Amino acid sequence: MKNTIAIYGAYGHTGKFIVAELYRLGYPLILSGRDYEKLTLLHQYYPETILKAADIHDSESLDTAFSKAKIVINCAGPFLDTADPIIQSALRLGIHYIDLTAEQKSVLDIFEQFSDPAKLAEILVIPAAAFYGGLGDLLSTAITQDWDHIDEINLYIGLDSWHPTKGTRLTGDRNHYTRLTLKNDQLQELQPATPFKWNFKNPIGIKEVVALPLSEIITISRHLKVSTINTYLSQNSLDDLRNTATPEPKPTDHKNRSSQHFCLEVTATKENIKRTIIAQGQDIYAVTAPLVVETVNRILSGKAKKTGVTTIGEVFDTADFLKSLKEDDITISTIEESKLN
Repeated sequence: MKNTIAIYGAYGHTGKFIVAELYRLGYPLILSGRDYEKLTLLHQYYPETILKAADIHDSESLDTAFSKAKIVINCAGPFLDTADPIIQSALRLGIHYIDLTAEQKSVLDIFEQFSDPAKLAEILVIPAAAFYGGLGDLLSTAITQDWDHIDEINLYIGLDSWHPTKGTRLTGDRNHYTRLTLKNDQLQELQPATPFKWNFKNPIGIKEVVALPLSEIITISRHLKVSTINTYLSQNSLDDLRNTATPEPKPTDHKNRSSQHFCLEVTATKENIKRTIIAQGQDIYAVTAPLVVETVNRILSGKAKKTGVTTIGEVFDTADFLKSLKEDDITISTIEESKLN
């Protein structure tokens, strides 16, 4: 089965977006996860797929599920729990691994534990190929690719709302680790900071933002020579996330996207030069699908620059990657450059 893709957590909210797009492109798919009943319900929409139930606590079931695949995509959080056993299976089988984690500790653990084994096995292990982690990495790399060092990268994430999935809430409950930011070339514990206003592109507009580092701090710092990285998230979306009464996202269009809109603005400075790039779109869960699918396309077409543990910003031509994304999925601005003085 040439170019078969296994999706673990296929029936999850984001997993369904990824399954739909890969199926539309004609990839042979293995739908996997712990719950066979949920896999069966999903199968009625994708009848040509193969179903393989597997449990992260049963290594044999994982190997059996993924044995015919070229790539396994892990969509099942919390990734602090699922990444390790699925990567171990990928190593045993000699297949590539992709996940969607926003968890800093998960990405750090993957780099620490699997860099040498993945390189030795000549496979790619790519964590955080998603809205959080991956998109910011792509944008940051694209605007600094001709710089030998970067003084500071700032990421401003504006959401008009955030209706979290069950998976997001489970991850939040599980992820009790200290949040890290990069300052003076070192990962450091995030210090309390005063929220401030940021003027996002419409339809987000002016929002109060608060420092909240996610997995992009790790993905960017692993390969760019940057002294300081900050991530800021709009306070209104964080309020939605923390409110237990906030409902899950509801589909509103033919792609089953919610009505949520996002704006991710990335600025990079070197001495007195500042560069800015902006990504806008609809539904942070749905937009992960085109990022993952393009990652799959590039791996299978031999466009990866290296093997081992890496990030989508490091391993691919970022300008070409961003150009390949459809405007209906995500709009990328041209790079703006200005002088600070």
